[in-house]
Amino acid sequence: MKQEKSFSPISGYFMIFSVLILILAGVFGLAVIHHPAFVIAILAAIFMIPGFVIVNPNQSVVLILFGEYKGTVKANGFFWVNPFFSKRKVSLRARNLDSDPIKVNDKIGNPIMIGVVLVWRVRDTFKATFDVNDYSNFVAIQSEAAIRGMAGSYPYDNFEDEQAEITLRSGGNEVSELLERELSERLEIAGIEVMEARINYLAYASEIAGAMLRRQQATAVVAARFKIVEGAVSMVEMALEQLKEKDVIELDEDKKATMVSSLMVVLCSDKDATPVLNTGSLYQ
Repeated sequence: MKQEKSFSPISGYFMIFSVLILILAGVFGLAVIHHPAFVIAILAAIFMIPGFVIVNPNQSVVLILFGEYKGTVKANGFFWVNPFFSKRKVSLRARNLDSDPIKVNDKIGNPIMIGVVLVWRVRDTFKATFDVNDYSNFVAIQSEAAIRGMAGSYPYDNFEDEQAEITLRSGGNEVSELLERELSERLEIAGIEVMEARINYLAYASEIAGAMLRRQQATAVVAARFKIVEGAVSMVEMALEQLKEKDVIELDEDKKATMVSSLMVVLCSDKDATPVLNTGSLYQ
């Protein structure tokens, strides 16, 4: 397989000077000497004009002669090449691909919507020009395929797969690195360098988004209640220990049970407690 090769063109400033000399010599010869041979000089100058090419920064020019690849000019400046060369300009600048969110299935089969931002550029102009038909469209299509492959490797979250250490939602750098590797392998055939790839949109698909939201809310409520109960038990235990240590009051098992019940209700309730005053003894 052919690879990109560099082509060293002739300075355009030297050649434009040569073209001017040929034109002036031809015009002078026809006007003064009146010899038809000077027409050749003018024709040669006109023939040389299409060979001039300007290469801007971060741009390249692929040169082809009658279907044969001759090389790539990456140096910046004003040059002259064989006028028979076909010239194709290929940008070497970094480009962004902001993909629209697409519907895919995660590792456990949940439909999700996912989109990525890809930063890429052409590294090998030969592959980008001759190995694929349209490298920009190739990047877009292969990016979608890489997204589907990457999404199927991880669950959206670990609600249903508690053993999952990496998820799409919390994976961060690990998920991005996998996406970059997947894209680099797919785009290597086109000579494309993947500079960065990141997930910029991630959500459950609309048909299950409501159910998943309710599940997340229920999980958050359960977790909050667990913390509240854990804290309430610690506070009740501390209260009983301090009452015993300071010998404030002696409580039998029934009184302790009543106290624990009352404190747990007050501490765990999601509403303000309404106290009830007992004007009799503790047993009334």
